[in-house]
Amino acid sequence: MTTEPAFIDLLRAIAIDPAARGLDDDAAVLTIGKQSLVLTKDMLVEGVHFLPDDPPADIAWKLVAVNASDLAAKGAAPIACLTGHSLGGDAAWDAAFVEGLRTALDHHGMLLIGGDTVSVPEGQARVLSLTAIGLPSVPAPPSRAGALATDGLFVTGTIGDGWAGLQLLQAGKSEPQVLLQAYRRPSARIDDGRALAQVAHAMMDVSDGLLIDAARMARASGLAVRIDLASIPLSADFAAVFGSDQAAVLSAATGGDDYQLLLAADAEAHLPVAVTRVGGFAPGEGMNLTWNGIPVPLPDRLGWLHG
Repeated sequence: MTTEPAFIDLLRAIAIDPAARGLDDDAAVLTIGKQSLVLTKDMLVEGVHFLPDDPPADIAWKLVAVNASDLAAKGAAPIACLTGHSLGGDAAWDAAFVEGLRTALDHHGMLLIGGDTVSVPEGQARVLSLTAIGLPSVPAPPSRAGALATDGLFVTGTIGDGWAGLQLLQAGKSEPQVLLQAYRRPSARIDDGRALAQVAHAMMDVSDGLLIDAARMARASGLAVRIDLASIPLSADFAAVFGSDQAAVLSAATGGDDYQLLLAADAEAHLPVAVTRVGGFAPGEGMNLTWNGIPVPLPDRLGWLHG
Protein backbone atom coordinates (compact mmCIF):
# COMPACT_ATOMS: atom_id res chain seq x y z
CA MET A 1 0.00 0.00 0.00
CA THR A 2 1.24 3.48 -0.82
CA THR A 3 1.80 5.56 2.31
CA GLU A 4 0.77 9.19 2.56
CA PRO A 5 4.38 10.50 2.57
CA ALA A 6 5.24 8.35 -0.47
CA PHE A 7 2.19 9.56 -2.39
CA ILE A 8 2.92 13.21 -1.54
CA ASP A 9 6.46 12.67 -2.83
CA LEU A 10 4.96 11.51 -6.15
CA LEU A 11 2.71 14.59 -6.29
CA ARG A 12 5.58 17.00 -5.66
CA ALA A 13 6.86 16.34 -9.18
CA ILE A 14 3.79 18.05 -10.61
CA ALA A 15 2.88 20.51 -7.81
CA ILE A 16 5.63 22.91 -8.86
CA ASP A 17 3.80 26.25 -8.65
CA PRO A 18 4.89 28.42 -5.69
CA ALA A 19 1.26 28.37 -4.50
CA ALA A 20 1.71 24.71 -3.53
CA ARG A 21 4.47 25.57 -1.03
CA GLY A 22 6.16 22.32 -1.94
CA LEU A 23 3.18 20.38 -0.51
CA ASP A 24 4.82 20.86 2.89
CA ASP A 25 2.18 23.12 4.40
CA ASP A 26 -1.42 22.90 5.64
CA ALA A 27 -2.72 25.07 2.80
CA ALA A 28 -1.87 26.59 -0.55
CA VAL A 29 -1.42 30.33 -1.06
CA LEU A 30 -2.47 31.38 -4.56
CA THR A 31 -1.73 34.93 -5.70
CA ILE A 32 -3.76 36.39 -8.57
CA GLY A 33 -2.67 39.90 -9.41
CA LYS A 34 -2.51 41.75 -6.10
CA GLN A 35 -4.90 39.39 -4.29
CA SER A 36 -3.86 36.24 -2.46
CA LEU A 37 -6.16 33.40 -1.49
CA VAL A 38 -5.52 30.61 0.99
CA LEU A 39 -6.96 27.25 -0.10
CA THR A 40 -7.13 23.99 1.79
CA LYS A 41 -8.84 20.62 1.51
CA ASP A 42 -9.59 18.05 4.19
CA MET A 43 -11.42 14.75 3.99
CA LEU A 44 -13.28 12.76 6.64
CA VAL A 45 -13.74 9.01 6.35
CA GLU A 46 -16.29 7.07 8.39
CA GLY A 47 -14.61 4.78 10.86
CA VAL A 48 -11.35 6.73 10.59
CA HIS A 49 -12.17 10.37 11.34
CA PHE A 50 -15.65 9.95 12.79
CA LEU A 51 -17.65 7.16 14.35
CA PRO A 52 -20.47 5.51 12.35
CA ASP A 53 -23.05 6.53 14.98
CA ASP A 54 -21.88 10.15 15.32
CA PRO A 55 -24.79 12.56 14.64
CA PRO A 56 -24.73 13.77 11.00
CA ALA A 57 -24.94 17.41 12.08
CA ASP A 58 -21.82 16.96 14.24
CA ILE A 59 -19.97 15.34 11.35
CA ALA A 60 -20.87 18.30 9.13
CA TRP A 61 -19.61 20.68 11.81
CA LYS A 62 -16.33 18.83 12.10
CA LEU A 63 -15.85 18.80 8.32
CA VAL A 64 -16.16 22.59 8.22
CA ALA A 65 -14.17 23.20 11.40
CA VAL A 66 -11.11 21.13 10.44
CA ASN A 67 -10.84 23.03 7.16
CA ALA A 68 -11.41 26.38 8.88
CA SER A 69 -8.63 25.40 11.30
CA ASP A 70 -6.18 25.06 8.41
CA LEU A 71 -7.17 28.56 7.27
CA ALA A 72 -6.73 29.85 10.82
CA ALA A 73 -3.19 28.45 10.88
CA LYS A 74 -2.38 30.69 7.92
CA GLY A 75 -4.04 33.73 9.52
CA ALA A 76 -6.88 33.61 6.98
CA ALA A 77 -10.59 34.28 7.38
CA PRO A 78 -12.94 31.76 5.69
CA ILE A 79 -14.99 33.10 2.80
CA ALA A 80 -16.24 30.15 0.72
CA CYS A 81 -16.03 26.41 0.13
CA LEU A 82 -16.86 23.51 -2.18
CA THR A 83 -18.00 20.19 -0.78
CA GLY A 84 -17.73 16.57 -1.85
CA HIS A 85 -20.34 14.09 -0.60
CA SER A 86 -20.85 10.35 -0.99
CA LEU A 87 -24.53 9.34 -1.23
CA GLY A 88 -25.15 5.94 0.37
CA GLY A 89 -28.93 5.64 0.20
CA ASP A 90 -29.89 7.11 3.59
CA ALA A 91 -31.93 10.21 2.71
CA ALA A 92 -32.64 11.12 6.34
CA TRP A 93 -28.92 11.03 7.18
CA ASP A 94 -28.08 13.24 4.20
CA ALA A 95 -30.80 15.75 5.11
CA ALA A 96 -29.56 15.98 8.70
CA PHE A 97 -26.00 16.42 7.43
CA VAL A 98 -27.03 19.29 5.14
CA GLU A 99 -28.86 21.04 7.97
CA GLY A 100 -25.77 20.66 10.13
CA LEU A 101 -23.64 21.94 7.26
CA ARG A 102 -25.82 25.04 7.03
CA THR A 103 -25.30 25.75 10.73
CA ALA A 104 -21.54 25.18 10.55
CA LEU A 105 -21.09 27.36 7.47
CA ASP A 106 -23.13 30.18 9.00
CA HIS A 107 -21.05 30.00 12.18
CA HIS A 108 -17.76 30.17 10.28
CA GLY A 109 -18.88 32.84 7.80
CA MET A 110 -18.32 30.52 4.85
CA LEU A 111 -20.39 30.42 1.65
CA LEU A 112 -21.09 27.15 -0.12
CA ILE A 113 -20.39 27.79 -3.80
CA GLY A 114 -20.25 24.30 -5.32
CA GLY A 115 -18.95 20.76 -5.07
CA ASP A 116 -19.67 17.24 -6.24
CA THR A 117 -21.57 14.11 -5.20
CA VAL A 118 -20.99 10.45 -5.93
CA SER A 119 -23.13 7.40 -5.21
CA VAL A 120 -21.58 4.53 -3.26
CA PRO A 121 -22.99 1.10 -2.37
CA GLU A 122 -25.24 1.13 0.68
CA GLY A 123 -23.25 0.27 3.80
CA GLN A 124 -19.93 1.47 2.41
CA ALA A 125 -18.01 3.92 4.56
CA ARG A 126 -18.92 7.52 3.89
CA VAL A 127 -16.21 9.78 2.48
CA LEU A 128 -16.75 13.53 2.87
CA SER A 129 -14.57 16.42 1.78
CA LEU A 130 -14.46 20.18 1.80
CA THR A 131 -12.28 22.65 -0.09
CA ALA A 132 -12.12 25.90 1.86
CA ILE A 133 -11.05 29.32 0.62
CA GLY A 134 -9.87 32.13 2.85
CA LEU A 135 -8.53 35.67 2.77
CA PRO A 136 -5.15 36.10 4.52
CA SER A 137 -4.59 38.84 7.07
CA VAL A 138 -0.91 39.28 6.20
CA PRO A 139 0.86 39.52 2.82
CA ALA A 140 2.88 36.34 3.44
CA PRO A 141 0.82 33.82 5.46
CA PRO A 142 3.01 31.85 7.87
CA SER A 143 3.97 28.35 6.80
CA ARG A 144 5.24 25.38 8.79
CA ALA A 145 8.75 26.52 7.92
CA GLY A 146 10.35 29.71 9.17
CA ALA A 147 11.06 28.97 12.83
CA LEU A 148 14.32 30.42 14.15
CA ALA A 149 16.74 28.64 16.46
CA THR A 150 16.06 31.30 19.12
CA ASP A 151 12.27 30.96 18.92
CA GLY A 152 9.96 29.61 21.55
CA LEU A 153 7.28 27.03 20.71
CA PHE A 154 3.80 28.12 21.78
CA VAL A 155 0.31 26.63 21.66
CA THR A 156 -3.17 28.07 22.12
CA GLY A 157 -5.80 26.58 24.40
CA THR A 158 -5.50 23.10 25.91
CA ILE A 159 -4.31 19.83 24.44
CA GLY A 160 -5.91 16.39 24.55
CA ASP A 161 -9.64 17.13 24.83
CA GLY A 162 -10.49 15.80 21.36
CA TRP A 163 -8.57 12.58 21.99
CA ALA A 164 -10.27 12.27 25.38
CA GLY A 165 -13.71 12.66 23.82
CA LEU A 166 -13.01 9.87 21.36
CA GLN A 167 -11.85 7.55 24.15
CA LEU A 168 -15.04 8.22 26.11
CA LEU A 169 -17.30 7.62 23.10
CA GLN A 170 -15.51 4.39 22.24
CA ALA A 171 -16.01 3.28 25.85
CA GLY A 172 -19.75 4.01 25.62
CA LYS A 173 -19.63 6.98 27.98
CA SER A 174 -21.59 10.22 27.61
CA GLU A 175 -19.88 12.48 30.17
CA PRO A 176 -18.28 14.91 30.49
CA GLN A 177 -20.00 16.51 27.53
CA VAL A 178 -17.29 19.15 27.10
CA LEU A 179 -14.81 16.43 26.10
CA LEU A 180 -17.25 14.74 23.74
CA GLN A 181 -17.97 18.08 22.10
CA ALA A 182 -14.25 18.78 21.74
CA TYR A 183 -14.06 15.65 19.59
CA ARG A 184 -17.31 16.10 17.67
CA ARG A 185 -17.41 19.89 17.34
CA PRO A 186 -13.88 21.31 17.47
CA SER A 187 -13.35 25.06 17.39
CA ALA A 188 -11.25 26.68 14.69
CA ARG A 189 -9.11 29.47 16.19
CA ILE A 190 -9.79 31.91 13.34
CA ASP A 191 -9.50 35.19 15.27
CA ASP A 192 -6.44 33.92 17.14
CA GLY A 193 -4.84 32.88 13.87
CA ARG A 194 -5.35 36.29 12.28
CA ALA A 195 -3.76 37.97 15.30
CA LEU A 196 -0.87 35.53 15.68
CA ALA A 197 -0.04 35.62 11.97
CA GLN A 198 1.28 39.15 12.57
CA VAL A 199 4.11 37.83 14.79
CA ALA A 200 4.53 34.09 14.10
CA HIS A 201 7.62 32.95 12.22
CA ALA A 202 5.91 29.57 11.59
CA MET A 203 2.41 28.34 12.40
CA MET A 204 0.21 25.29 11.87
CA ASP A 205 -2.76 23.71 13.57
CA VAL A 206 -2.49 20.71 15.88
CA SER A 207 -4.50 18.04 14.12
CA ASP A 208 -2.40 14.87 14.30
CA GLY A 209 -0.91 15.42 17.76
CA LEU A 210 1.23 18.13 19.33
CA LEU A 211 4.42 16.07 19.23
CA ILE A 212 4.21 14.96 15.62
CA ASP A 213 3.13 18.40 14.43
CA ALA A 214 5.95 20.10 16.37
CA ALA A 215 8.37 17.64 14.77
CA ARG A 216 7.00 18.57 11.34
CA MET A 217 7.46 22.27 12.02
CA ALA A 218 11.03 21.70 13.20
CA ARG A 219 11.86 19.52 10.19
CA ALA A 220 10.37 22.07 7.76
CA SER A 221 12.43 24.80 9.46
CA GLY A 222 15.66 22.76 9.44
CA LEU A 223 15.90 22.77 13.25
CA ALA A 224 15.66 20.60 16.33
CA VAL A 225 12.78 21.11 18.76
CA ARG A 226 12.60 20.56 22.51
CA ILE A 227 9.38 20.19 24.48
CA ASP A 228 8.80 20.08 28.22
CA LEU A 229 5.85 17.73 28.63
CA ALA A 230 5.02 19.18 32.04
CA SER A 231 4.28 22.55 30.41
CA ILE A 232 1.66 21.22 27.98
CA PRO A 233 -1.69 22.70 29.02
CA LEU A 234 -4.48 20.29 29.95
CA SER A 235 -8.10 21.18 30.66
CA ALA A 236 -9.58 20.55 34.09
CA ASP A 237 -12.05 18.12 32.50
CA PHE A 238 -9.24 16.13 30.89
CA ALA A 239 -7.26 15.97 34.13
CA ALA A 240 -10.33 14.92 36.13
CA VAL A 241 -10.89 11.89 33.89
CA PHE A 242 -7.42 10.92 32.68
CA GLY A 243 -5.11 12.54 35.21
CA SER A 244 -2.19 14.90 34.65
CA ASP A 245 0.85 12.69 35.15
CA GLN A 246 3.48 12.06 32.50
CA ALA A 247 1.57 9.17 30.89
CA ALA A 248 -1.61 11.25 30.65
CA VAL A 249 0.23 14.18 29.10
CA LEU A 250 1.89 11.89 26.54
CA SER A 251 -1.55 10.57 25.58
CA ALA A 252 -2.80 14.12 25.17
CA ALA A 253 0.26 15.20 23.20
CA THR A 254 0.06 12.30 20.73
CA GLY A 255 -3.72 11.89 20.44
CA GLY A 256 -4.57 14.55 17.84
CA ASP A 257 -7.91 16.20 17.04
CA ASP A 258 -6.99 19.32 19.02
CA TYR A 259 -7.19 22.01 16.31
CA GLN A 260 -5.26 24.43 18.48
CA LEU A 261 -2.60 26.64 16.89
CA LEU A 262 1.08 25.76 17.25
CA LEU A 263 3.52 28.54 16.50
CA ALA A 264 7.14 29.57 16.57
CA ALA A 265 7.75 33.15 17.68
CA ASP A 266 10.33 35.28 19.44
CA ALA A 267 10.72 33.70 22.86
CA GLU A 268 10.54 37.11 24.54
CA ALA A 269 7.77 38.60 22.41
CA HIS A 270 4.51 39.82 23.91
CA LEU A 271 2.03 37.78 21.88
CA PRO A 272 -1.43 39.20 21.11
CA VAL A 273 -3.26 36.01 22.14
CA ALA A 274 -3.13 33.95 25.33
CA VAL A 275 -0.74 31.06 24.61
CA THR A 276 1.41 28.61 26.56
CA ARG A 277 5.08 28.16 25.87
CA VAL A 278 5.78 24.42 25.65
CA GLY A 279 9.32 24.43 24.32
CA GLY A 280 11.68 25.94 21.81
CA PHE A 281 14.01 25.35 18.91
CA ALA A 282 17.74 24.85 18.49
CA PRO A 283 20.23 24.15 15.71
CA GLY A 284 20.23 20.52 14.61
CA GLU A 285 17.44 18.06 14.00
CA GLY A 286 15.04 15.78 15.83
CA MET A 287 13.03 16.17 19.04
CA ASN A 288 14.01 16.18 22.70
CA LEU A 289 11.43 15.66 25.45
CA THR A 290 11.73 16.47 29.14
CA TRP A 291 9.48 16.31 32.20
CA ASN A 292 10.32 19.23 34.47
CA GLY A 293 13.81 19.24 33.01
CA ILE A 294 14.41 15.49 33.23
CA PRO A 295 14.99 13.79 29.84
CA VAL A 296 12.15 11.56 28.62
CA PRO A 297 12.51 8.95 25.85
CA LEU A 298 10.48 9.58 22.72
CA PRO A 299 7.31 7.47 22.59
CA ASP A 300 6.95 4.82 19.89
CA ARG A 301 4.34 6.98 18.19
CA LEU A 302 4.47 10.79 18.06
CA GLY A 303 0.93 11.14 16.72
CA TRP A 304 -1.51 10.13 14.05
CA LEU A 305 -0.09 8.92 10.73
CA HIS A 306 -2.30 8.78 7.62
CA GLY A 307 -1.12 5.46 6.28
